[in-house]
Amino acid sequence: MAEEVTVRNMTVDDLDAVAPLLVQLGCDIDRDKVRRRFLAVADAEDHALQVAVADNVIVGFLHLFARPALEKPPEVIIQAMAVDSARRKSGIGRHLIKEAEEWARNRGFRSIALSSQITRADAHAFYTRLGFDTAATSKLLRKAL
Repeated sequence: MAEEVTVRNMTVDDLDAVAPLLVQLGCDIDRDKVRRRFLAVADAEDHALQVAVADNVIVGFLHLFARPALEKPPEVIIQAMAVDSARRKSGIGRHLIKEAEEWARNRGFRSIALSSQITRADAHAFYTRLGFDTAATSKLLRKAL
């Protein structure tokens, strides 16, 4: 049975609860960096930072943004999403995806996309159950400056 979940905009006061969720995603990041990054996108009109709350506890979060592009139709990107590992398979992730879809539709977008590490088979199965299809595979290449 799905938990009763509410989704609301993330605030700076939520960051202590969000930081451990980032660690569960594999992000080794200290709270000062989380705060700086939050402040960099919190007021951006084309971004959304949301938290999922159940039993007055933050149990998940979502960061999405609108991505215009030349080579393909514009779409909404789920930059990051996590549900507390102790609360997975209880409907929280499904609720966050529904919120992402609504945010995208309300802004006139016709698709949402996300990247998921190749090793996260459970996450891939979850997204497939919600109607996501594998559209491409690629490598992320980065150059430190």
